[in-house]
Order: sequence, then structure tokens, then C-alpha cells
Amino acid sequence: MSTSHRMFVVDDDDAIRQLLASYLEKHGFTVETAASGEAFLERFRSLGSEEARQALVVLDIMMPGIDGFEVCRELRTFSKVPVIMLTAVSDEMDRIIGLEIGADDYLAKPFNPRELLARIKAILRRSELASELPQPQRFCCFHGLCLDTTTRCLTNDDGQSLPLSGADYNLLMLFISNAGKVLSREYIAAITRKRGSDPMDRFIDVHISRLRQCLGDDAKSPDIIKTVRGAGYLMATDVHFSHDVGQPV
Repeated sequence: MSTSHRMFVVDDDDAIRQLLASYLEKHGFTVETAASGEAFLERFRSLGSEEARQALVVLDIMMPGIDGFEVCRELRTFSKVPVIMLTAVSDEMDRIIGLEIGADDYLAKPFNPRELLARIKAILRRSELASELPQPQRFCCFHGLCLDTTTRCLTNDDGQSLPLSGADYNLLMLFISNAGKVLSREYIAAITRKRGSDPMDRFIDVHISRLRQCLGDDAKSPDIIKTVRGAGYLMATDVHFSHDVGQPV
């Protein structure tokens, strides 16, 4: 795996910032730290496109000024950079909110830096695998929506852009690549998170819900991604591929 990735550690705790920066640098990553959400956003906006594309953010929720939730919301207005949120060990709601607003994964404090490193590597592997999926045509069109697999931009019939985080894109491509097949929660977890799905872990359900929201799919009666009771999830709409928008092949 390439070690050219730039890691941002955003936490108001000096000890945590120094510990993680030292640990990740020992594993070949370029690390920048920020003690506040404001400082991080200012720095991230100054990055070039290639630097931003190679970045990953470790983001604490509880910070003075703007908290991690607000930082993630702001970040998602202009970037799809992967985000791992650091949450309180006992607060499931923080984790759910983080996933709903676009975080790619979460880690509860206190944690072992080795587990954080494993989460980072898993996200980077998923991104690399997604970019290697067979894509003979640039555009994937389904249910009045069109996904440009080059720019990763999703648009509706009116030409309106619908925001997708990196994790949303990877999950959508998994469904597109398996359109018409039922995917179990365990399979989705294994592919998207590189680990099994705990029955009490709501990550997959929250992520499916978030993707449906991105697609404008009615949660109570979805047309695109349907729930198959006791089995998993199914992309139930036809998918057409094309070299040009509006020209299915």
C-alpha cells in the first residue's frame, strides 16, 4: 500500500495528537495535526487537488469552538476525503450521527493505535479496490440518476448534483456491481469494512439509510435499494452503462 497518504489528526488533546502523529509517522504516513476544527478546515482548504485526494482525517467529536460534527458537515460540502471519527466509548448516538453526516468509520476512546492503523489501512484498501472495479463505460444510469465513475459525481434528471462521500460511492458501486443480487449484511460489512458485522452494530443499517437518502430513495418504500427481510439488501432497479450521458449501451 502506498505511504504517500497524508493523515490529519484533529483533536484538542495535545497528548493524543502527539501520540498518533508519532505512531502514524513511524508507519510511513505524512501527518499533520490541528488542535481545532477551524484550524484544520483552513489548512485543508489550502491543499492542492492531489494532496486532498490522498488525504484521510482522524477527527475528534468533542472539541472547543466548532465540534467534530460541524467540521464533518462543512467538509462534506466540498470534499469526499475519508473521515474516521473519535467518539466516546459509551455514546452510540454520537457514532450514528457521525455516520449519517458522512463519516466513513468511527473509533471509541480509549483505543489502541494499532486498531486505528488497521481502520486507516482498511479504508485506503477499499478506496483502491473501488477504483479498480471493472468500469468499461464511464456512466452508470439507474432510476433517473446518473453516476459519473470518473468524477464520482451523481446527478438526477434535472442535472442537480447529489453529494456522495467516499464511503457512499464505494457502497453504491458495490450495489451497482451486484444489481439484482441480494447482499447480506455480513457480506456488505466484509467488503466495505473488511470485518464481520456484529448483530448490535448499526453501521451497515445507518450507511444503507444514508445512501438511500443520497439517492432520494423513500426509506419506507424504497425503489432502488430494497430490504429483503432476513436476507439483506437488493439493488432492485435496472442499471445501464454508457460512454456518454443519456446513451445507454
